[in-house]
Amino acid sequence: MRIARFSLNDTPRYAFVQQDANDGKDYLVELDGYPLGVGTVKPTGNRYALDADGVRLLAPVIPSKIFGLAKNYEAHAQFMHAAGHSDVAHAPEDMWIFTKPSTSVIGPDDPIVIPPYSNDMNFEPEVAVVMGRIAKNVPEEKALDYVLGYTCVNDVTLRDLQGKDPMWTRAKGFDTSCPLGPWIQTELNAADAKISFTLNGKDVPEASGTTANLIHSIAQQIAAISSFSTLLPGDVIMTGTPNASGHLDPGDEPIVHVEGIGSLRNVVVRG
Repeated sequence: MRIARFSLNDTPRYAFVQQDANDGKDYLVELDGYPLGVGTVKPTGNRYALDADGVRLLAPVIPSKIFGLAKNYEAHAQFMHAAGHSDVAHAPEDMWIFTKPSTSVIGPDDPIVIPPYSNDMNFEPEVAVVMGRIAKNVPEEKALDYVLGYTCVNDVTLRDLQGKDPMWTRAKGFDTSCPLGPWIQTELNAADAKISFTLNGKDVPEASGTTANLIHSIAQQIAAISSFSTLLPGDVIMTGTPNASGHLDPGDEPIVHVEGIGSLRNVVVRG
């Protein structure tokens, strides 16, 4: 099942995304409530094409908080070291956890804005976990029971500031640094989800990978994070970028692809 958040004439709404058996196209089946809340929701009877006038996909959730894992793939840790961005040659044994604020979230097709104080903004395609239940001190073996689904995320990073700011607050938490979408997929083989990336219509194979190579599994991440911070429905965990990252310039069109979910497209502008 795919769950989307969209606006119709600037009014936010929720929908299931369903493929029409006749034309093969995806449609938004509007819901009468909030699918991450307590209780049930049901279709209103309204259905909209994704390209209908006045319809725009939004970030599927506005989380209370976003956690991310740094260097959670060996290939990315080695890339960062080889590129001179890290003194650590291999992935750390312990989790390196950071946060982004909710104000960093944007949706599909929204602009990623390069702040005026940065000259090296980078893309990092990833799989994001969306929590479906309150999670506190969750054991690893039960952690996936608390997941609503998964979506695409671009962990946009100001690489030139990352080296200057040991807490990474500005480097990863600036406005528009967390594109999410296009929707939440509740049924995904998250143990082996294929991640790829295109920039301006061209594949970037060195940025691709699979969650099968995660150092710390999704269940381990949920267990670790919930041990110190209560996760709420709609909260997001960015599981790590699988390989190389790269530079973004004004006018660029980055697209994160996750097999089984879909594609998250954005555009880059200078602030």
